[in-house]
Amino acid sequence: MATMAKELAVEKIEATENEKVKISIIPRFCKGCEICVKLCPTKVLGMDMFTVKVVDIDKCTVCMACELRCPDFAIFVDKKK
Repeated sequence: MATMAKELAVEKIEATENEKVKISIIPRFCKGCEICVKLCPTKVLGMDMFTVKVVDIDKCTVCMACELRCPDFAIFVDKKK
């Protein structure tokens, strides 16, 4: 009887961080709606090939508007202490 190897699905997560915040994006979940980009008051986010990207993390004020309004749960903001 042959054994079947189970494949573990590993989710690709793009994380960008500095001393005060970590922004994680799951590209597979992002549908390119640009809601997070339009809501960001400091223009931290941008679009690249229909997927959200962190453009300048140092401008992030950790308002979390992008995470709260993402309909696809593709972006996560973690404030560091």
